[in-house]
Amino acid sequence: MRDRLNVSLPVAMISHIGDLATRRKVTRSAVVEAAVASLLSPDSAEKTEAALTRRLDRLTRQMQRQERDLMIALETHALFIRFWLGQMPPLPAEAQAAANALGQERFARFLDTLGRRLSQGRSFRDDIPLDIPAMRQTSPAPAPGKEAPSS
Repeated sequence: MRDRLNVSLPVAMISHIGDLATRRKVTRSAVVEAAVASLLSPDSAEKTEAALTRRLDRLTRQMQRQERDLMIALETHALFIRFWLGQMPPLPAEAQAAANALGQERFARFLDTLGRRLSQGRSFRDDIPLDIPAMRQTSPAPAPGKEAPSS
């Protein structure tokens, strides 16, 4: 059973309803009925909430990966600086120029290597396991012909 309902809508909206009805080859009443049914559907709010939850979960995972990557970068940088400062003796003044030239050459090689790795889509992050503590607890068996590292 159907009942008639007269509503007042803006002319532009009626025009959009008419255009949509023409494109879909249905009546204007069918377009309005589908829109109202969608609005009144209890699933509508649940679907919106589920979509928002999925998006928030995805954003949370992205933020966690970024936090992990930042921690890896900071720790790597800090360990390198600590190692470098602990291992490098001060140079005498007469060796400074040669060391500077060697340092510039090494830095140029470093930039070449970095550029090559990045252009290949490789990164240091890919070399780091996702779950380092779990790896420490369950060390893999040594490959055939290789000895296990001694502690």
